Amino acid sequence: MMDVRVKLLILLATSLLIYSLIVLLKVLYDYWWVPLRIQHFLNSQGLKGPPYKFIHGCNKQINKMRSEALSKPMGLTHDILPRVFPHYYSWINLYGKNYLSWDGVQAQVVTTDPELIKEVLKNSEQTFRKREPPIYVGRLLGDGLVTTEGEKWAKKRKLANYAFHGESLKNMTPAVIASVETMLDKWKDKEGKEIEAFQEFRILTSEVISRTAFGSSYFEGEKIFYMLQKLADIVSRNSNKSRIPILSKFWKTDDDIESEKLAREIQDLVIEIVKKRENKVSSGGAESFGSDFLGLLVKAFNNSDEKNKISMEDLVDECKTFYFAGQETVNASLAWAVLVLAIHRDWQDKARREVMEIFGKQNPHSEGLAKLKIMSMIINETLRLYTPLNGMVRRARRQVQVGKLVLPAEVDVLIPNMALHHDPELWGDDAHVFKPERFEEGIAKATKYNAAAFIPFGMGPRACVGMTFAINETKTALSMILQRYTISLSPAYVHSPAPRITVQPQHGIQVMLNSLSNDA
Repeated sequence: MMDVRVKLLILLATSLLIYSLIVLLKVLYDYWWVPLRIQHFLNSQGLKGPPYKFIHGCNKQINKMRSEALSKPMGLTHDILPRVFPHYYSWINLYGKNYLSWDGVQAQVVTTDPELIKEVLKNSEQTFRKREPPIYVGRLLGDGLVTTEGEKWAKKRKLANYAFHGESLKNMTPAVIASVETMLDKWKDKEGKEIEAFQEFRILTSEVISRTAFGSSYFEGEKIFYMLQKLADIVSRNSNKSRIPILSKFWKTDDDIESEKLAREIQDLVIEIVKKRENKVSSGGAESFGSDFLGLLVKAFNNSDEKNKISMEDLVDECKTFYFAGQETVNASLAWAVLVLAIHRDWQDKARREVMEIFGKQNPHSEGLAKLKIMSMIINETLRLYTPLNGMVRRARRQVQVGKLVLPAEVDVLIPNMALHHDPELWGDDAHVFKPERFEEGIAKATKYNAAAFIPFGMGPRACVGMTFAINETKTALSMILQRYTISLSPAYVHSPAPRITVQPQHGIQVMLNSLSNDA
């Protein structure tokens, strides 16, 4: 009997040893041999970069550089790249426009070469796809329009195109105006006082996307916005953090547990909103699901044609994507636009004169928004200096040649938008100066007809579907503010742009409001 037990123990120990050895070899192959082989292959083509470090790649180095940059105070300058993305700034200067970096074990070719960017984003050969989102981004946006691929993307893009283009956009203007009026009514008590613009615009942009896309209000969707914000915090603090192989599959961190819980709760709340819309139709309270974005999604969910039908999971993911993306990017852009207007009072005066010439004291309208040339110049220059998107990533489906580089399959191409928009070779020695006149003759002339030099909303087939909506919302809000107030910077303001999912003010944007009616 004893012999049998000993034999079983030896067999078990041997099996564990063999299994451990296989796991070790697999880890060494995936996390050491493959990265070093890719590094050698790309280095041999002249593509240099910081060397790969086992498991962590460049992540520890990036986080250290970020931490150091954000800990230092900065002056009131628009030269923000060294603070917000010190690794891009340092490594582009050290290695050139194209360099090799590592997000953990994942190879990334970082590029600010417009020709290479154009080739990757236009993706005419269908060689580059969106990479599968990191775990926390997946919980924030799901498999929505921003992250999905293939036929599912085409179906969702078609729905979004219908909701955010042409006549639909024009029909959204009254809801945007009503949202801005609600904010301005609250500001009447703050005339001559300080406001924190970033937080004010967070509520405004949440209200706008709620009204225009979901037929509700900020207060109805407040819980969803709050939980999406908490999820965004988790995404942000886990950016450039490596997950330990094997261990991460069996051990859940606090962020893993919290993000799962938040994703479930958001799903329940969105389903509640969907059911409310469906019940309205089934009870005879409405003839159709509506023509807003939520209505189109609910209609597609209830479609009997499998070709055009979407699942409840898809519907929830689209709602999460548009609740978040529709609020986050415009929030940041509006806040930075108010900052530059508060600093550059000459341009604030020019913008106000233009607004008064076109609208007088009346509310903005679609035809007039299209005529706001100076306002467009200011918005474009703000988007250039304070680019909302932190970067775009595409993954090579197979080995491919782009420019003079041959990239192995499954290598990422990372486009750091802000580094591109601050490049002196593209924008001149005054690239860090606020000069809206760059855009006086349009974007094409400003970029010397190089389409990939200015891409705040991306480019190619995956360009942001809500771009025109976002620009119109920004123009409407700024016009209505400038009709009523002069804006100056508060002495309390501390210039501190910081990288989150978008570039945001670390300590808010404090400005003073002075009513024009008091000056009259």
